[in-house]
Amino acid sequence: MTRDQPTLIIENGRIIDGLGNEPEFGDVAVAGERIVAVGAFDAPADGGVERIDATGMTVMPGLIDAHCHISFDEPSSNDELFFHRREGLSAIIAARNLQKVYRAGVTGILDPDSLWETSIDLRDAVEAGIIHGPRMSVGGNALLTSVGGTAGRLLPDQGRRGYGKVVRTRDEIVAEVRRQIKNGVDWIKVHVTGLTPRQKVTGELQVWSLEELRLVTDTAHELDTPVVGHCRGASSIRDSAQAGFDIILHATYMDEEALAAVVEAQTPIVPTFTFQANLADHGGRVNASPDLREVFRREIVDSAAMLKRAHGEGVPLLCGTESGFSLTPYGEWHYRELEIFVNDLDFTPLAAIQAGTSACARALRLDGETGAIEAGRLADLLILDGDPSTDVTLLADTERINQVLVGGKRMPLGPLEPERRDPPGWRVSRHSDRILNYDFVNGR
Repeated sequence: MTRDQPTLIIENGRIIDGLGNEPEFGDVAVAGERIVAVGAFDAPADGGVERIDATGMTVMPGLIDAHCHISFDEPSSNDELFFHRREGLSAIIAARNLQKVYRAGVTGILDPDSLWETSIDLRDAVEAGIIHGPRMSVGGNALLTSVGGTAGRLLPDQGRRGYGKVVRTRDEIVAEVRRQIKNGVDWIKVHVTGLTPRQKVTGELQVWSLEELRLVTDTAHELDTPVVGHCRGASSIRDSAQAGFDIILHATYMDEEALAAVVEAQTPIVPTFTFQANLADHGGRVNASPDLREVFRREIVDSAAMLKRAHGEGVPLLCGTESGFSLTPYGEWHYRELEIFVNDLDFTPLAAIQAGTSACARALRLDGETGAIEAGRLADLLILDGDPSTDVTLLADTERINQVLVGGKRMPLGPLEPERRDPPGWRVSRHSDRILNYDFVNGR
């Protein structure tokens, strides 16, 4: 069988191509790991071709989650994340959690930073066929200044902890970027903003200078490696765009200067509103404080207008969920960013699907190679019951998923076995969720 002769034909499906076009009915022919034809396709009856009948179902690109922390294992606090994890167990559990991700229809993830840089090894294990999982594009440890990112005093003034590496000088910045690239990262991540006890700004405080950010991008780009930044605040977004960052995560609280910089650079943005939306909508079920829920709800409301303006000026918006925390567990919410794009950013369902598929291919460093159904692309595909081009929330129901293919190979579906428990010491142990004072006990 020649290279272009199909080994698999998915027949009679409703095809959503991931490029924003209206669905059409037809066949998808796959040879090896790539799509070779789309539309009506007649293969020789004796050609040894495997066939999947997709009548009544949708064939679409698999989702790509451009912000997923596969090594974290759903912590409820930074304390749990930094002090209740062990390196070997983190890797083993992450390998199991990867299976939850692709079972939700996700065929690719960007994991921008990880505990002990275990995601590098996980990616290599997936690519070598040792474990089942989606395609992975990964960072190592996030670069932090001694201000400490969003974890404050839990992070040291120097050295490494959890997902972060504190760099204090120009020499340390250059050395750490080069070390991570030597070890095989796909991305360098910078925590451009953080939280301080007495800050006056809305959102987070910029904790890197423009000169330092340019040093990161110059060093990484010289070694053919892109840079992604965590930015919650106007000046950080402006400076990251001007410094040449390749993707900005969050990009909330933009002002006019930040918007102009992002538009000029055409820097892709991953708003990652799923975490905020889950906390705002469902936080009461997990005893989150009303004040915190309102803060995160307002972050979506206050940032949506600027993000819509950026998108109107050609800035790509990509779907990412920050799956990996207790509020965004693996395999549960990967669809929700598409729903938020429809409800809060005025995307059509087809445009939201494009933002979660072909537009996200750049997060895998496979722009033009995956994320769409067209000849020549990698056959990273999802077959499901229903029509998400009219309702993206259908993607929430994993029982609708009939097949997931990564590189033309069918992934095992069904429940994970054996049933999982947490290892000793893995979670934070809490005596209570409030102080048991006398007046509280006695109702006064």
